[in-house]
Amino acid sequence: MKIISIQVLRGPNIWSIRRKKLIQMRLDLGEMEHKPTSQIDGFKERLETLIPSLYTHRCSPGHEGGFFERVIAGTWMGHVVEHIALEIQTLAGMDVGFGRTRQTKTPGIYNVVFAYLEEKVGVYAANAAVAVAEALIVGAGYDLEKDITEMRRMRERERFGPSTGSIVDEAVARDIPFIRLNSSSLVQLGYGKNQVRFRATMTDKTSSIAVDIASDKEETKRMLQEQAIPVAKGATVSNLDELERAIKSTGYPLVFKPLNGNHGKGASINVKTHEEAVAALAHAQKYSRKVILEKFITGYDFRILVIDNRMVAAAQRVPAHVKGDGTHTVQELITIENQDPRRGYGHENVLTEITVDRDTLDLLEKKGYTLQSIPPAGEEVFLKSTANLSTGGTSIDVTDMVHPYNVFMCERIARVIGLDICGIDIMAHNLTEPLSETGGVVLEVNAAPGFRMHLAPGEGLPRNVAAPVIDMLYPPGKSARIPIIAVTGTNGKTTTTRLIAHIIKNNGYRVGYTTSDGVYIQNSMLLKGDTTGPVSAEFVLKDPTVEFAVLETARGGMLRAGLGFSRCDIAVITNIQEDHLGISDIHTLEDLTRVKSILTDSVKKDGWAVLNADNAHCVRVGKKTTHCNVAYFSMNEDNPVVVEHCRNNGVAAVFENGFLTIKKGDWKIRIEKVTHIPITFNGSVGFMTQNALAATLATFLWGFKTEDIRLALETFIPSAAQTPGRMNLFHFKDFKILVDHAHNPDGLRGVQQYLKTMDAKHFTGIISGTGDRRDEDIREIGRISAEMFDDIIICQEKYLRGRTYDNIIQLLLEGIKEVKPEIGIKIIPKGDDALKYAIEHMKENWQLTIVSDSVSHAVDTVQRYQDREAGIL
Repeated sequence: MKIISIQVLRGPNIWSIRRKKLIQMRLDLGEMEHKPTSQIDGFKERLETLIPSLYTHRCSPGHEGGFFERVIAGTWMGHVVEHIALEIQTLAGMDVGFGRTRQTKTPGIYNVVFAYLEEKVGVYAANAAVAVAEALIVGAGYDLEKDITEMRRMRERERFGPSTGSIVDEAVARDIPFIRLNSSSLVQLGYGKNQVRFRATMTDKTSSIAVDIASDKEETKRMLQEQAIPVAKGATVSNLDELERAIKSTGYPLVFKPLNGNHGKGASINVKTHEEAVAALAHAQKYSRKVILEKFITGYDFRILVIDNRMVAAAQRVPAHVKGDGTHTVQELITIENQDPRRGYGHENVLTEITVDRDTLDLLEKKGYTLQSIPPAGEEVFLKSTANLSTGGTSIDVTDMVHPYNVFMCERIARVIGLDICGIDIMAHNLTEPLSETGGVVLEVNAAPGFRMHLAPGEGLPRNVAAPVIDMLYPPGKSARIPIIAVTGTNGKTTTTRLIAHIIKNNGYRVGYTTSDGVYIQNSMLLKGDTTGPVSAEFVLKDPTVEFAVLETARGGMLRAGLGFSRCDIAVITNIQEDHLGISDIHTLEDLTRVKSILTDSVKKDGWAVLNADNAHCVRVGKKTTHCNVAYFSMNEDNPVVVEHCRNNGVAAVFENGFLTIKKGDWKIRIEKVTHIPITFNGSVGFMTQNALAATLATFLWGFKTEDIRLALETFIPSAAQTPGRMNLFHFKDFKILVDHAHNPDGLRGVQQYLKTMDAKHFTGIISGTGDRRDEDIREIGRISAEMFDDIIICQEKYLRGRTYDNIIQLLLEGIKEVKPEIGIKIIPKGDDALKYAIEHMKENWQLTIVSDSVSHAVDTVQRYQDREAGIL
């Protein structure tokens, strides 16, 4: 078998709107296409031995063991690979279950689709699943445990930590979108102007001054003392002389910890001798030149969590330890403890595996133990000097036991330091009594405190401490989203996108929009190129100035990676025509319709799908769209679809009696005469009128006033500035040049319709083909060009896309000569040379039309010629 490609889908996609995280692997089964599992001796037995947990897979029979029933009956290897990829991820601690395997139009080639939690692990699982299947086919051994271990390591490197993950999960549960901004813990919640950012448990509301104070333990201690909050007696030292003075004033036993330390690194506790103190100072100075020396306070280690100045959780932290049984050594007890299913690698489980380090050995030495000592039954042997969960500690929830005075004190501490999310470490015999009565003290105040001890304590009630974080970031009434209008279709989507954005800008919004020529924020192009995929959509949604997003969404991006947003308010499909067929398993208009439907399927429940009633495939989409509202636009008021739709009190936009009109049931709202809308070229360009209908309907449904829409329509002038490459007409002294991005037969027919309205003596065309179209599509470009023009220049400068230059030229020539065998044809490879030749041969009242895939360059070049004629250059 051979893996042809692996694609990572990250948003709503052709396989699923709800399941956004999918791997799509294109797999060539090779000779296995003719050999189902039932014909491979011993395959089922070997598979069952290697991965017995596959028995839980229900598969199509719908019950446990169903997958193995399919294997016995005979299933194809792509289906087996799908289930292996799912199960090995589950065995590595990432429970996934959704999968699909479908044969393509090419025999032996399958799309194997399965869910993932971590992207890199999903890709790894795809490769590993194929390797596992190949080993099972031939009966070779396979080290599956190696793969599972590697996937666990990858997961720990890639996934969010428990604190970040809990906030993201809570946001998702509240339908708040998120974007991961780096490979670590920096996350954006919400879109555009309504976004907030956080990293671990620090938010964009967290004061940097407060973080600086909390990071300086000496400064924190001073401020707390000034506010009559009990703290441990101590000093800050950085050398042996200071150490001596501090010991004399504080007295043993002592605690040492780095001034700027975290997670218990460099800490030593219960230091009782001068030698131990010198060693503890040296150990702490590995992490910080200055070291905090404090009186060792006996009692229990507690962590109080305060969010938005309100205590939300409290936990007692217990350092990593083992309990002697009189039989096993300390090392053996650690091994036994690590077999607890609650313990895992890194943050994968409630508890972390206990490791042996210097701190462990020092504590054992103080007890007169080594790793080979056998503690008596019932004795607790502590292995870490701090109670951090990351070093194997455990936690006990005590939230409901905290005395009101202690609650008040901790909430006051958060305000004194100024932290919105604040972790307070307390040493006391209990929290059920005021610290002032028990002699307890505040040890530290932590910025970015970990949540794991509260989310999943070893004992007691779990606390959803992520909820108050989201409550703080998005209080009632604050939206996390901005409006999104998404536009797709075969032709007209860029112009429709630009027109919608223009209408919205005229209504006072700051708009971010993506098109096939670039990404724009308000009136500035920030990225140039074909920006109609998910990365470009995210670019707009990440911009904190954007109030409204209008996103052109092309089929290529949807197929490669899915949508760049979770849902939209309005989806517009301009039309569905033959284009890009034969690419990425999209062979028919029905296939293409399924791709375009991703957009309408992603519309929110009370949103709108805006569809072309003159296009049969758009109408089919409308009939199947039941989860949201549907509205139609049409060039014909009497279109049966529109008539029936409005009879049922639906909304539509139609071209009637020269007007662009909104119909609501039996009512008509005339927006503007089409001849007054510049983009329609005095009503002579039908496809531009369709674009105006779609844009008008979408913005009307959003709620903009008809008079504001009318004004915007009147001020949207077709030009190289407003609509680059879309019906750009340049007037020269003796002739005219039209530049249009008509990249398929249907688009070219639209240009043909407009040229018929022009009074010119002679029509010349510069045309090209696009290599990733079918042979027949390229020939059709030639046929239509022969109908339109009196002579033709073929300029195939780029866009070969897998074909040869000669092949595209030949197909264009075949199409042209079918219609006009004697027409004059010139083949000029370079665009600048082709345009220079054409202009030099222009005569009075001639018309030159450039149909180019390199639109921006064509527009720029024609403008230079125009400036030169005007004497500007």
